Parts: sequence; C-alpha cells; structure tokens
Amino acid sequence: MALMPKEPEAFAQQVEKLLRRMQPGLRIDRVSTRELLVDGRRLDLENLLRMVAHEPERGADIVEHFLDQMFLGEHMELSDTPFDQVKARIMPRVQPVSIFEHLSEELVAHVPFVNDTVIVFVMDMPHMTVSITTEQVVRWGVTLDEVETLARENLDLYAPELEMQVIESAEGGKAVIVSEQDGYDAARLLLQDLHSKLASHLGPDFYVATPARDMFIALSCEPQEFVDRLSARVDEDFERLPYPITKDLFLVTRDGIAGTTWMRNAA
Repeated sequence: MALMPKEPEAFAQQVEKLLRRMQPGLRIDRVSTRELLVDGRRLDLENLLRMVAHEPERGADIVEHFLDQMFLGEHMELSDTPFDQVKARIMPRVQPVSIFEHLSEELVAHVPFVNDTVIVFVMDMPHMTVSITTEQVVRWGVTLDEVETLARENLDLYAPELEMQVIESAEGGKAVIVSEQDGYDAARLLLQDLHSKLASHLGPDFYVATPARDMFIALSCEPQEFVDRLSARVDEDFERLPYPITKDLFLVTRDGIAGTTWMRNAA
C-alpha cells in the first residue's frame, strides 16, 4: 500500500498531484499547507491528514477514496432528488460552529445546538453521505424543524440495539462507550431515548463526550477525579482524531441536554 507524506507541505503537494491526475480539468489553488481551493470549493487538508495519520499504511487509498466521494457527492447534491425518495435516508450529525469559518452558514441546512455546536443533516447513501443544503430544504417544501424531527426518528431506527461497553473505574466512576463505527457514534447524543438507555448505568444526570464524529463516551458526573481524567483524554482525542467536534462535555438530564462550555471557561 502506498504511503502519504506526514509533513503538511509535502502532503498538500501529493494531494494536489493526485487531484490533477484524477480530475485534470479542475482549477486547483493551494491556499496554504492546510487548504486547497478546487474550482472555488474548499478542501480541508488538515482533516484529511488526520484520517491518513490514523491508518498510514492505507494513506494513498484513503485520499483517493475521499477525493472520489467528494466529487460524486457534489454531483448528487446538485441533483433534484424528490423528498419522498430520500426522507428515510436523512440523518443528523453534530458539528462545531467553526465549520462556518469556511462554509456559508446560509447555505448549510442546520439548527443550533449547545457547546458551540450545530446539528447538520446528511443523506445517508449506500457508499457515502451527502450534505443537505438550505436550497434543498426549500425545494422540498419542508421546514428545518421537520427535517430535524425526521432525522432524529431515522437515527433512532438506524441501529436500535446498540452494543454498549460499560466500564467501572478505580475511582468509582462509570463510563458507557458506544462504538458502532458507522459515522453516527457522536450523533447518538441526539437519540430520543438516550437518558432512559443510560440512566440506569450512570445515574439520573450524566455527561456525554463527543470529541470526534466516531467517538461517544457517556460518564457519571462523580467522582470529580474520574471526570477530570476522562476530560483530559477527550482533549487529546479532539486534537488527534478525524472530524473533531468539541472538547466540552454535554450534560444529559431527564429534561434534556445542556452544554458545559461554561465549565471550561471557568477553569
């Protein structure tokens, strides 16, 4: 298997070279070692570099597959797919508000969430996911509230029998790990029966950590030593893993989900 360079500048050059080979008609501008502009569309190399660092022996395959899906997704996103044909495939994802530093907030179908995050929506296709735009929502004649309700219902049905690993720490705290590795682990924070599923293990109130798209760790609120230790691990995973979301913990109660950004700011 071909390896990709680890150094950002050389990595950017190699991605550009692969792109020119795969799509020779494109205009490609290197904005920085972390970003390419492909026919005016931003390609985030930092996230791609993290993906490759996770499986370096598959580096070139990962990049080529990512680029293939990028252009297929762009084609599908522009297609006029009727709502009835895709509504069963609409799924939610949690993403940081920082995505709007490089994307137009007005163009991305989303609703605000806590901890400086938003809920975005995708169409879950057999080999990829395609982001849903506000233009598509308008064309379908539905509201964002309706899309969110539908996406949450689809998430509940996606893998109703989750495999959960329950761990008890030396300090006395407990954690529940969900690792389906299907692209929606972090999104399971939005499950409508999340509290009832986990309260028996973790108590009436508990935290959930989603440092990246493919990470979901629920943990008891006590003891503090346990929470602090897992929070430090969450910080490391946020910096290390592809598709980072947030370092902050979500507080899950019977009444709903609250953010804990205030805790980090006070620390």
